[in-house]
Amino acid sequence: MSPFLSAVFVIGGAGAACAALLAVAARFLHVFEDPRVEAITNLLPGANCGGCGYAGCADYARAIVEKGAPVNLCRPCAAAALAEIARLMGVEAKPVEKMVAIVRCNGDAVRSRRAALYHGLADCVAADFTGGGGKVCREGCLGYGNCARVCPVGAITFQESLLAVVNPERCIGCGLCVKACPRHLIRLVPAGHEIHLLCSNRERGLVTRKACNVGCIACQKCVKHVNGQGIHMEGHLAVVDYTTPLPESLLEICPQHCFVKRSLLKPAPQPEPTPLS
Repeated sequence: MSPFLSAVFVIGGAGAACAALLAVAARFLHVFEDPRVEAITNLLPGANCGGCGYAGCADYARAIVEKGAPVNLCRPCAAAALAEIARLMGVEAKPVEKMVAIVRCNGDAVRSRRAALYHGLADCVAADFTGGGGKVCREGCLGYGNCARVCPVGAITFQESLLAVVNPERCIGCGLCVKACPRHLIRLVPAGHEIHLLCSNRERGLVTRKACNVGCIACQKCVKHVNGQGIHMEGHLAVVDYTTPLPESLLEICPQHCFVKRSLLKPAPQPEPTPLS
């Protein structure tokens, strides 16, 4: 037999053997995946924000099917998609109230006093670590964009006076901005509430007055005005617990004007977000 034919038979035989091994492996080593995993992944919004507690939408879908995870952990998930996921899993759909982020600070560069000018890395963690970014208030928004950079839908912008503002129409309630803020100023609140208290300063009233024109001074007028329904004191700071909608009259009751109507907060102009796929 010629060397050419010998090479053809050797290579052809090796190829046939490998094909046979692959066929056997495909038959006996195949890992079955429940088709519901792919179906549920396609129903989820695809933001991969991690707000559900899992690595992404595919990981959450797998947890629903294989581990019995609750079907309503995805806050951006549409009601119709949630109902379909529940139908696929044979469980009852229990929609959760839509939550959106709110920045509990209204002390921009005009209202909040500065002790120094910050010339450093435009990062909230760095600014907070190196002297607090120049602000007298050590509980106020630093304004260097960590929250905006992690937002998957571009719902957070900054006014010219370096204050983060969340657009509730775009916010999907993933909670990534909550984790990104080094001062823990951002909180997820029910989307249906319109009146919010934008202050996180827990210092005494005299100290707060020296730091900010719109800081809570613990006068407790708001608590008395609502008879403790929806607002309570935590030390020297009034805190909204969102158990009941607050009256608009709080805007005038508070001497420091700490309460705002969310629809009056104007986010800075921003481009349209990339559609979730």
